[in-house]
Amino acid sequence: MHRDLLNISYSEETISACVRGLGQRLAAEYADKNPIFLGILKGSFVFMSDLIRACDFPLEVRFLTASSYGSSTVTSGNVSVSGAPGTEIAGRHVIIVEDILDTGTTLAKIRDMLSAQNPASLKICAFLDKAECRRADISADYVGFTCPAAFFVGYGLDYAERYRNLPYVGVLKPEVYE
Repeated sequence: MHRDLLNISYSEETISACVRGLGQRLAAEYADKNPIFLGILKGSFVFMSDLIRACDFPLEVRFLTASSYGSSTVTSGNVSVSGAPGTEIAGRHVIIVEDILDTGTTLAKIRDMLSAQNPASLKICAFLDKAECRRADISADYVGFTCPAAFFVGYGLDYAERYRNLPYVGVLKPEVYE
C-alpha cells in the first residue's frame, strides 16, 4: 500500500471482477447497437481502457476533457469542457464513462450538452458513485462501486495529477492535501 493512503478500498482483483461484470451488463444492452463510449479525461482513462476490453461487441471510443477540481479536493463549481465527441452523435447510443460521480456538476453539464445533440440514448457508467455528495440532479445508469464521502485515488483517480498509476483505489490521508 502506498504510504500516502489510509487504506485500500478496492483491490486490483475486486476492480477487475467489477469491470468484467459491467462489461457483461453493457453487452446485454448494446451488443447490436455499436455504441459510442465517451470517456471523460483524465480520470476515466484507466477504467475506460479496462471497460472496453470487457465489452465483446462492436463499439467506438471518443473522449472529452472536463475539469472542475484543479488541484483541489472539492469541485470549484466552474466546469470546463473541451473537445468534441469526434463524430455526429445524433441517433447514436452514447455511454458516458466517468471515473467518479461526486457532486454531479461536471456530468450534468456534459449530459445536457450531449442531450442537445439528440442521441438515440445517453447513459452514464461511473466507476465510483458518491451519491451522498450529489448536488446536481443526476445519477449513473451503471455503477462499479457505491462509495462513501472520502477522497479516493488510484486506478486513474488523482490528487494534483498524482496517484493515477496505482493499480488499486484507496483513501488519501488528509494530511497530504490539507
